[in-house]
Amino acid sequence: MKIAVGLSGGVDSTLTALLLKEQGHEVVGLTMALYNGDIPNLKVAGDACYGPTEKQDIKEVAAWCKSVGIEHHVINLSEAYKSTVLKYFRDTYLSGETPNPCIMCNAGMKFGLLIDEAKKQTDFDAFATGHYARIEKGPDGFILMRGVEAKKDQSYFLYRLTQEQLAHTIFPLGQYTKAQVREMAKERDLAVADKPDSQDFYAGDYADLLQVEDKEGKIVLTDGKVLGKHNGFWHYTIGQRKGLGIAYPEPLYVVDLDPHHNRVIVGTEAETKRTSCNIVRPVWGVLANGKTDFKCLVKYRSAGQLVPAHVFETKDGVFQIDFETPQKSLTPGQSAVLYDGDLVLGGGFIK
Repeated sequence: MKIAVGLSGGVDSTLTALLLKEQGHEVVGLTMALYNGDIPNLKVAGDACYGPTEKQDIKEVAAWCKSVGIEHHVINLSEAYKSTVLKYFRDTYLSGETPNPCIMCNAGMKFGLLIDEAKKQTDFDAFATGHYARIEKGPDGFILMRGVEAKKDQSYFLYRLTQEQLAHTIFPLGQYTKAQVREMAKERDLAVADKPDSQDFYAGDYADLLQVEDKEGKIVLTDGKVLGKHNGFWHYTIGQRKGLGIAYPEPLYVVDLDPHHNRVIVGTEAETKRTSCNIVRPVWGVLANGKTDFKCLVKYRSAGQLVPAHVFETKDGVFQIDFETPQKSLTPGQSAVLYDGDLVLGGGFIK
């Protein structure tokens, strides 16, 4: 089988390509070029998907592919990335919500446009990445599943993939732990065996990407009392505790953002907790098709735990999640992903 592998230069994607090659598949490497330099003064340091280090990463990937005999293509998607992922990122932040660009990039770019554009240059039967997730074929279609190592599971970032995308996708690392992956990379003398994982899609301050002038506003308690000032609500996110720069008898957290009046609203830990939230723009896997009222497990932040909840439709396209116990810092704009054990049922954006 001829399999295209999304290669970023990290240990996961590199090992994925090598494992498939060892299994006898014909492997072709695909690397997205996302940064075209038109946003000035971006931070260079750090391992991230977007930024000035991209050129060096691509150079290293191309050299490695040549050394092991893998066909390699660089697919320039910088304009599409700017008009979709970066625009979504800016619009969401400036509306007072917190985006997750990786989820949008996976669904629209990595498992979408990258494949479409790559097929104009070379043909392949399937697409593979180094994500820690699994795919199972059920009687009604393909089911996205968590990776075997809960701490490294990346199904949260993939929940918006369609049946068509899942049908042609392979996740060779989903059955391994991160420690096993690094050990296998060392056994194969891969130079990236100890390369740090990417921590985010951009290594610097998010304000670098928003390209808006700082604007002084007020930090207020939930009762309206003014506690301090800030330089723009977009520098904050719900649940944030550090960096508030205000003194108070007990720890304070950001509990809401008011973009219309440029206010950051803070409260105590108790005020961060909610028993329910709504999700919009939901997508459903085959196991949840037609369901409008069910119990499941929910993850509402990428590094969070699975928590039990009751989910039901309140009106067309809007679902309410009632948690069994109060949850801290439910963040509008982020995704809530619903599970039946290890199986992904679907998810949507918290509103």
